Amino acid sequence: MLRMRKFEFFMLALVLLCGGNLLADEKLPMRLTMREAVTISLKQNPEIQISNLNVAQSEQDRAIARSALLPQASLETLDRATRRNLEAFIGTRLPGMSQHAGPFQTFQGGTAFSIPVFDLTLWWRFEAARQGVKTSQAQDVSVREQMTLLVVSQYLGSLRAAADVRAAQSRVRLAQELYDQAVELQKQGVGTGMDTLRANVQLQNEKQTLIVAETQYKTGLHGVVRLLNLDPRQTIELSDEISFFETPEFQADQSLERALATRPEMKALVSRELTASLQKKAASASRLPKVNVDGGWAYQGLSLGSSIPSYQYQVAVEVPLFTGGQIQAENAKANLELKKIAQEKQDLTNQIALEVNTAIDQLESARHEVQVANLNVKLAEQEVGQARERFKAGVASNIEVTSAQDSLARANHNQVEALYRYNQARADLARAIGQIEDLYAR
Repeated sequence: MLRMRKFEFFMLALVLLCGGNLLADEKLPMRLTMREAVTISLKQNPEIQISNLNVAQSEQDRAIARSALLPQASLETLDRATRRNLEAFIGTRLPGMSQHAGPFQTFQGGTAFSIPVFDLTLWWRFEAARQGVKTSQAQDVSVREQMTLLVVSQYLGSLRAAADVRAAQSRVRLAQELYDQAVELQKQGVGTGMDTLRANVQLQNEKQTLIVAETQYKTGLHGVVRLLNLDPRQTIELSDEISFFETPEFQADQSLERALATRPEMKALVSRELTASLQKKAASASRLPKVNVDGGWAYQGLSLGSSIPSYQYQVAVEVPLFTGGQIQAENAKANLELKKIAQEKQDLTNQIALEVNTAIDQLESARHEVQVANLNVKLAEQEVGQARERFKAGVASNIEVTSAQDSLARANHNQVEALYRYNQARADLARAIGQIEDLYAR
């Protein structure tokens, strides 16, 4: 008996320990507002991280271009043994002289330096690298704006699915009440079996709609987790479900001029255009003379003990005479790049204009849709109430009730869709004018 009790105690402790570990491994749901979701995505999403690395690479390219403008110095130490063939060096054998010289030892240790005094090509390349950093920064902002739009759209889609779930749950409760009412009226001899069957069919339809809505909601949450680069086992909850039914005004400068000035894609193109212009200047500057100062100071001798200080300084002026068409080709390449950027700017201008104008029209239309949809829901709810009372009083069959339920379902669907279109149009307009991160993340 004592052994049995010890065994039971051991098994109970083991179960409690395993259960505690399972509870510790199970992660609690993370409640996220839309702003928090956007903030997390801008820190953790791989595309954002890659964009940040591209900016860091462009900064290193600038540092490399800058280093070419600065003095270069090095330290060198060597101990060399040499034996030369004098006959091969002179081209003939001299009578009475040895065929070779050496071997002999040479020691040298000291510093060498090089200073670019005048080289406009290096300067313009450095300026082009500086503009390259600005281009990468503008492209980084563009990626952040696009990621913000993706997260906001996915979050709004999940809110829409959550609203569909709540509306479906409400309709299921209503259908259940109407079914119970039909059953009760049939028992009292007021209703018919057909009324009860019809109410049951409507109840099952609403339950099926609820299952579909719940599945879409879960799928939307999975998409949010993916965009935020969270642990796939992490579950989340949306904290802004109530605000989905609010339609705040969008206060922002909606002019096309403002959009052209603030869109990061346009800023990136402007920086690319400046970079191409600077590269063209660098190619043209290759025709100019270059002045360079070189030299060195070192101990030199046949051995370390016999070494004496030595030095060499020189000023070199290099004037290019013939480069095999390289300068002309670089100029032509820069001109082609400028023409290509001009076409891209024109296309981007038209695209921004289309996005801004479309978003403004959709936002205004969606605002009116929301007003009409809200009113339609109220009317549909009144219709269901009146049809229910008429059926209860025996004045009409529940065909009117079923029809009113269908009208309410359509009204709920139209309301959710109108609210979603309004919020999405608001996000699209913010993206079109380059202010979506300011609106949703700050």
